[in-house]
Amino acid sequence: MKMIRVLQGLVLVCILMVPVLIILFLRNFGENTYEIPILYENGVEDPFGDCNYQNEGQHYIPDFSFVNQDSAIVGRDEMKGKVTIVDFFFTSCPSICPVMSLELERVQDAFRNEETVQLYSISIDPDYDTPERLKDYATLHQANPEKWHFLNGPKAEVYELARCGFVLPTIDGKGVPEDFIHSDKLALIDTEGRIRGYYSGTNREDVDLLILETKILLHGKD
Repeated sequence: MKMIRVLQGLVLVCILMVPVLIILFLRNFGENTYEIPILYENGVEDPFGDCNYQNEGQHYIPDFSFVNQDSAIVGRDEMKGKVTIVDFFFTSCPSICPVMSLELERVQDAFRNEETVQLYSISIDPDYDTPERLKDYATLHQANPEKWHFLNGPKAEVYELARCGFVLPTIDGKGVPEDFIHSDKLALIDTEGRIRGYYSGTNREDVDLLILETKILLHGKD
């Protein structure tokens, strides 16, 4: 009986020590910060001279202005002061786009109450992806029209923006869905228009990381 009482006492002491240990941990490690890199601080390499970058300093997303699924003008100006998650896709894509859009549904849901987070899905087949088709696609993916914009712009501008603005490889399939080439990356853009990271839109764990780092940009030290 005496041994049982001793063991019960030890268990009670351990239970009482847990909150103390948590407090000590938070005091010692609570000041740690999670650093999210700022990409292209010294400019973007352009070995073939395709992008005509003007300087070697911090790279920012350039100006652009496209039309969304509701035929409203949306572009670079609407990114100011907001964290924007961007992908390039097309509605007739037979491979990675459906998966990327499903993952972006999760991202939208994670930030449904955050007015300063928005999503841009930019079509690389704007001739086919009219605002009406984009509207149908947005409805399919339960997009909040105030948060998730599906964008249509002049083809040449879209491809230059993808390659030179977001630094993502993109090749025109000339109307043949199987011939389009584009990245599966989701780009995280901060309130100043800087690229903070790329995440595979076909990898659930990578998208979870995107959600985490977006929250850090919103509420933590960046």
